[in-house]
Amino acid sequence: MVSNYNQLVKDFQKRSFASIYLFYGEEPYYIDELSDYLTEHVLNATEKEFNQYVLYGRDSTASMLINYSKQFPMVGERQLVVLREAQDMDFKKEENINLLLSYINRPQQSTVLVLCYKYKTPPAKLLKALVSSEKSFAVESKRKYDNEMPAWILAQVKSTGHSITDKAATMLYEFLGNNLEKINNELGKLYINHPKEKIINEDVIEKYIGISKDYNIFEFQKAIAKRNVVKVNQIAHHFALNPGENSLFKTIPMLFGFFSKVLLIHSLPDKSEPSILSKAKLTFFNKQDYMDAYRNYNAIKVQNIIGWLRECNVRALGVDNYSTDQGELLRELVFKILH
Repeated sequence: MVSNYNQLVKDFQKRSFASIYLFYGEEPYYIDELSDYLTEHVLNATEKEFNQYVLYGRDSTASMLINYSKQFPMVGERQLVVLREAQDMDFKKEENINLLLSYINRPQQSTVLVLCYKYKTPPAKLLKALVSSEKSFAVESKRKYDNEMPAWILAQVKSTGHSITDKAATMLYEFLGNNLEKINNELGKLYINHPKEKIINEDVIEKYIGISKDYNIFEFQKAIAKRNVVKVNQIAHHFALNPGENSLFKTIPMLFGFFSKVLLIHSLPDKSEPSILSKAKLTFFNKQDYMDAYRNYNAIKVQNIIGWLRECNVRALGVDNYSTDQGELLRELVFKILH
């Protein structure tokens, strides 16, 4: 059967476990979260010593997995078998898939089998069998879109009893991207150092995670969008002095993605706010920057900026550039964008 993360967590908390779970997809965060919850809570400490087996796809065979799964628990009522990195098992061999299909049809009632299949979709036969079986649950872990990230961070923080400002959430996303595991790890640092009754703002982010509230890619992008020449050059100067923390190879992709969406807005026949938010996948948190850039840079200028970003990236890699450092390349890029 098909399920979702939230529903399964509720089932787990009620100690309601199926015979087989398949966690798969491009986003490893939820796959790890669900499988870790099961390894922590299905068995007690004593039962884990005898009844819990964690295998890895690269080091295991399908017959080994099935043999473990068919065993009876040595202590207690059930055993747990977890196959991590299942995508590394050789499923090109029909015999391996057939072994699993046979087990799916008649699973061991006292076993909870967990298959963790990361970054891709399992073979169609296997997925179909697990989705159609009443004794199994399949959960697809999809990548979060960029426009979903600030809201996801707000929800994650709220679920722990903490609170965070919209800008602080956006700073985290702009700095860490859509790597959910990395973001969750950084949030964990904040929870340890920051009391629940106090809101997490930009100052807290700067203090405990090291993201400057004034000199970061988020503020840089905002200043460029507003065509604030003084602030853009101040931040560019800071980036040039601190290339380790503010690499061009981080700045250019962010600006490229930003101006690509601005160009998309220029191309839309319907420029109403709902249309722009939907087509460009913008959020309430970042829409103003895009609208500022749309007003301040016409379509031809935006096309030129995208070209300059590509050129700057190539030169930063050393092509046709033997002496200009990243700081100077950034200053040159900023001059072209603004003037």
